[in-house]
Amino acid sequence: MPVLFVLNPGSTSTKTGLFRDDACLGERVIRHPDEQLQQPDGLGGQLAFRLDALTRALEEDLARTGLTRADVTAYVGRGGLLHPVAGGTYLVNQAMIDDLAANRYGEHASNLGARIAAALAWPEGKTAYIVDPPSVDELFPLARYTGLPSIRRRSAFHALNQKAVARRSAADLGLDYSQARLIVAHLGGGISVAAHDRGRVIDVNDALEEGPFSPERAGTLPTLQLIRLAAAENGDLSRLRKQINGRGGLFAYTGTTDCRRIEEEAAGRPDYRELLQAMAYQVAKAMAALAASLEGRVDALVVTGGLARSDILLDEIRRRVGFLGPLLVYPGEFELQALAAGVLRVLRGEEEPRHYTKEESQDAVL
Repeated sequence: MPVLFVLNPGSTSTKTGLFRDDACLGERVIRHPDEQLQQPDGLGGQLAFRLDALTRALEEDLARTGLTRADVTAYVGRGGLLHPVAGGTYLVNQAMIDDLAANRYGEHASNLGARIAAALAWPEGKTAYIVDPPSVDELFPLARYTGLPSIRRRSAFHALNQKAVARRSAADLGLDYSQARLIVAHLGGGISVAAHDRGRVIDVNDALEEGPFSPERAGTLPTLQLIRLAAAENGDLSRLRKQINGRGGLFAYTGTTDCRRIEEEAAGRPDYRELLQAMAYQVAKAMAALAASLEGRVDALVVTGGLARSDILLDEIRRRVGFLGPLLVYPGEFELQALAAGVLRVLRGEEEPRHYTKEESQDAVL
């Protein structure tokens, strides 16, 4: 049975999992000290100490389970910010490493996933993979249009967890993912709502700059009011960018991104309850709108992410869009399992691995 070491770098920690076939032999969260994270070289300066910490964790987990490095079949990293690609499992290659090392399409901790996986795998003559990176782009042509030819909608969302939960919900419905029509809402620090049409995400909000507001993001804003706000910054847009992405959403209203705390206080604060209901209302509107993308043929509505544990949010969503179909709820995220499952599908011959190629003409994103 294949043995996989899976890693998911975050801004302050790295999650790891050791899998033997479908079974997880152990997960851990490695928290990195602030003094190490504050590297003058940015993400590139973090590679060495994260790799060292993960190597120690791997050796400990292998020893605990009676395995050795020779038993590891492949290494799997969280996909980073790449040019638009189709969903699937990708072999890590030098073209991918080059784009991630240069942060060509944006800087995010997930850019280290493939680099660390390769650093572990390649010296041993083994293969490194990523699965469903955030830049998965399967939008159908009509979904790309805006009202200006110079601006086109792009796909940037929680592809890994979205795809994993869509597969799981399809199976729970007795369907293959390639047959199912689903509307999936990932509710976390950012929110993405997507239409899954028989294995492809044909429409989804860019979770960084549009869609429902979230604990830390402002979501879609009235355009002219936003222009006036930008003009007031006198050309310095860095503060406005933080307001929109990082200090927007629930944080802008309450000073915290902790939805559990806001929900606890909502019992005595009607304004907090209304705020959560407003966020759920925007999610419900987005889900209802995507029913048009699926031409009304919706097998199920799916809610996942950390905020899927909120009764206030779920009650509001269920009340407003329950008429579209059954509502399936999968609280939390399943990213380590999704990374392992993607590679297992390739190793079992259920899918062909995909190959990343550099696109010289592709413009970098912000």
